Amino acid sequence: MAKLNDIDKAAKEKGSGLNTLWQFVKFIFVSLIAMIVQFALLNILNHIPPIVELFGTDFKWWVFESPVNMAEGAVVIGGLGYFISNNAANIAAQIVSFFVNREKTFNSSANVAITLPIYIIFTLALIAFSAWLNPTLQHLFVSKGWMGGDLAANAATMICSAVQFFLYFPVDKILFRKPKEDKKEASADAE
Repeated sequence: MAKLNDIDKAAKEKGSGLNTLWQFVKFIFVSLIAMIVQFALLNILNHIPPIVELFGTDFKWWVFESPVNMAEGAVVIGGLGYFISNNAANIAAQIVSFFVNREKTFNSSANVAITLPIYIIFTLALIAFSAWLNPTLQHLFVSKGWMGGDLAANAATMICSAVQFFLYFPVDKILFRKPKEDKKEASADAE
């Protein structure tokens, strides 16, 4: 961690442009970690029997539609089970992302009581968008015969993750703009 702190400090000394670029690089790595969490959880949840049973249940509520896709008479993926597993995986990934980005990417001491509700509202909006887009893409990929169910689920999740990635960085940059005070500087100021 000391090496990372040294790089953070050097980037900060070089100016805001280089500091933002360095934060973006760290954000990429955190996003990869969050994506691994999301994909692992998605693929685990998609094979848990009670959730698998819900794949056969068409799900349509408001703008969210997760149709059941059939291939040769067998359920491939979709329905309420897919809606639950996809969104649970997305929520878990965003929880990981919030705390790691706050602490490591932006080295922020921003008040969690203020930033977390804003982040939650933004995240719910993005998850709602993804909850609409993901099954729409997944259904398109399967119905056109381009991919099987699991591959289509992962491809749709990749696309939604990319959209979220490019939207989260500027939001996180604004939310986590209050940097942590350097402990040495804080103790020097106290004297």
